[in-house]
Amino acid sequence: MTEPVRASADSRHAAELFPIREVARVTGVNPVTLRAWERRYGLIQPTRTDSGHRLYSAADIEAVRNILAWIERGVSVSKVGKLLARSPAPRSPLVADQAQAADQWQARARQALGALDARALEALYAEALATHPLPRVFQELCMPLWQELLLRRDEPGQVGEWLLLDAFLRSRALQHLQSRGEAAHVLLTALPGQCRELELLVAGLLLGGEDYAVRVLGPGLPQDELALVCARMRPQALVLFSNRPPAEDLAQRLKRLALSLDCPLALAGDAAELAEDELADSPIACLGNEGPLMRQRLRQFLVGHLDT
Repeated sequence: MTEPVRASADSRHAAELFPIREVARVTGVNPVTLRAWERRYGLIQPTRTDSGHRLYSAADIEAVRNILAWIERGVSVSKVGKLLARSPAPRSPLVADQAQAADQWQARARQALGALDARALEALYAEALATHPLPRVFQELCMPLWQELLLRRDEPGQVGEWLLLDAFLRSRALQHLQSRGEAAHVLLTALPGQCRELELLVAGLLLGGEDYAVRVLGPGLPQDELALVCARMRPQALVLFSNRPPAEDLAQRLKRLALSLDCPLALAGDAAELAEDELADSPIACLGNEGPLMRQRLRQFLVGHLDT
């Protein structure tokens, strides 16, 4: 990476700042697009030098990657600003030393993936679990790296790295979910074609609580079979997960589905953020798309005290 520019002495934190050409290099977004996102949509607000040159912080670069992630899921750039404004931070806030440790862990994981070294990846994962809670390992260490590689998978040599990480994380997420016993449970499944399997599994990990388990049915369950499945499994609630923009008729379809169920219905993931207004007058809970928020809202929903 190009040597960063130090902000002027009167800068609050003397942060390291990067020129637009370096941001374009590390994110793959050309300077014309970066300037358009700033001018037209206000999605990023770089610092300006006295001569008018743009300088971007590490947080700005992270914001660019988050914008790309939304666009990759099918959200138009004109709607991204609203989503970023109403959603919590993409990751739980970390103090500076924790953020640095996360960056270092991800750098070592990139090296292991670059060598397609599954044993080294396993050792790094075990190290992370020894020092961090499971939700943090997935949400703040593993999934940002998975998303980064997903966005870069069209580059030469990147597909194998992403496939290795994806398979590794899916197997570990399944192990954790299957170890949670047969307590009272919530059933989690995806709207057809609306997320990748790992995203659904990680949502199950993040939604899980001490007083209930989350059972995950993999992507592919037809929506017209949900009522039958719930009648057989008798969950405390059904949670549908989607990380894609909702179809125009989603709210109406969910309202009809809720009438056919013997248990409460909730929506989680990015679609919950996008469909919240349309579902505001319905009994369907929107749990959001962030681990702590989803878990808190689900717990409130199960006891009948969710304030929407």
